[in-house]
Amino acid sequence: MRRQRLNIQLKTPEQIDLMRAAGLVVAAALARMREAVAPGVTTADLDAIAESVIRDAGAVPSFKGYHGFPATICSSVNEQIVHAIPSPDQVLRDGDLISIDCGAVLDGWHGDAAITVGVGDVDPALLRMAEVAEDAMWAGIAAAAQGAGSGRGRLTDISHAVETAVRKGGRYGIVDGYGGHGIGTEMHQDPHVLNHGRPGRGPALVPGMALAIEPMITMGSPKTVELADGWTVVTRDGSVAAHVEHSSAILDDGIWVLTAPDGGRSRLGDLVTARQPATSPPA
Repeated sequence: MRRQRLNIQLKTPEQIDLMRAAGLVVAAALARMREAVAPGVTTADLDAIAESVIRDAGAVPSFKGYHGFPATICSSVNEQIVHAIPSPDQVLRDGDLISIDCGAVLDGWHGDAAITVGVGDVDPALLRMAEVAEDAMWAGIAAAAQGAGSGRGRLTDISHAVETAVRKGGRYGIVDGYGGHGIGTEMHQDPHVLNHGRPGRGPALVPGMALAIEPMITMGSPKTVELADGWTVVTRDGSVAAHVEHSSAILDDGIWVLTAPDGGRSRLGDLVTARQPATSPPA
């Protein structure tokens, strides 16, 4: 069997600066939506907020029209894992857990990130699962930075770090078949980044790579079902899921979390590149 050759787009530092600008637009949209999440709010309300923030910044929603997707965000509630379509009929209720995935393209470069947010008074076990997913994402980003810095890192070091962090956090299902990806002049590029696997495999982690790392975990089985709308992916057993994501770029002197307002400094410390400017998301 012939192995497929990956087409990995390596970016210059100047191009990564452009991706940072797109990433900050996404960060601003997600921050605004996080503030708006409350019982009684619809997922369509959140979608309108995201589109307004993105377009006011001079950017364009990455998701809207992508293979026919009709909205600016994916708004996945409870057993919905990913790709759920916002609707005026989906009203958030006290105790829900919502994952919001958002992307923007600015000057031809993409940013992509996701958050999981509790609605009102949420079961602490669900909030803990969301925290584990976030910790696993940061473990994956740290593995990318450390691997590139050592000159020995491989793509599946990220996958292994994500899986290890999830397993350490508790008994959760790690969704298979969905994961992270390269990002740049297109929203989805090579390579696919699994959320599980053995380390030391795949392409080398090198400066110029930009990767979206996005764990998706469940309170139960990792098995999934795609609904009749052709987009929404849910847990087969009805268990609640969490999904988080950041887009990051590897540079010569560290990693830059392009969709984090502080570039990842608060979570990664000295692993973050020293060249990042002190920029804030657009208002």
